[in-house]
Amino acid sequence: MRALPRRATAALAAVVLLFASWSAPASATQPLLVGGVDADQTYSFATALQQTSGKHFCGGALIRPDWVVTAAHCVQGRALDGFTARIGSNDRTQGGEVATPAEIVVHPDYDPAAAGGDVALVRLAAPVEAAPVELARRAEVGTPTRLLGWGQTCPEQNCGESPVVLKQLDTSIVDTEGCADIDSAVELCTGNPEGAKGACYGDSGGPELVRVDERWQLLGVSSRPGNEDPKCATAPSIYTSVVAYSQWINGRVDIPEKEPAPAPPPD
Repeated sequence: MRALPRRATAALAAVVLLFASWSAPASATQPLLVGGVDADQTYSFATALQQTSGKHFCGGALIRPDWVVTAAHCVQGRALDGFTARIGSNDRTQGGEVATPAEIVVHPDYDPAAAGGDVALVRLAAPVEAAPVELARRAEVGTPTRLLGWGQTCPEQNCGESPVVLKQLDTSIVDTEGCADIDSAVELCTGNPEGAKGACYGDSGGPELVRVDERWQLLGVSSRPGNEDPKCATAPSIYTSVVAYSQWINGRVDIPEKEPAPAPPPD
């Protein structure tokens, strides 16, 4: 999750610099869930994006056998040979399937200095066997949701390492009044239970889920905190709505491979 709302003013310049590591593509520090618990099931689509050294930097969700959705600020400017995706394991150090990226597609509206557009797709070099998650069709205030992530579990920046085991946190979509500088048309204000639980450094790109007909569906991906406090979970978090961006997402991942051009007629 990024450090603060991207629509920053000059008065917040110092805070912007403090949290630059949240959004820098090469950053080694990214958040997870404060107040979460160990995952109580295996999420086949859960994706840990890791540097080639094995260092966790962001989360994501498998939405097709060869496509992962994440936050734009996680992958913009990142070299394809600089990271891998471990998919379908609650343990970010082993198990599941490890895939290499072949393409990064950042939403054209993404601007680090403005709200909205913080979503990207990573095409994998080869399809994986793990079951993808479906995109949700509705996102309404009051909807119970679940967050997943491997971000740090203590609230202060650099206060600890990312946990090895995936964490989950049950929360809900709340009114946008709780989130500063949010674009309500394309972003979700996600509650911080008890005023002290929520996404933190390292959770960026991780999924927000809803349970529909006994199946998980993807509502959003972690973008940034809903206030300017460097301490995590002191306010609701802002998640990019995949519901709002579903047309763009589906339009990219469902594009069929181009047919080979027909041979020219003989002379």
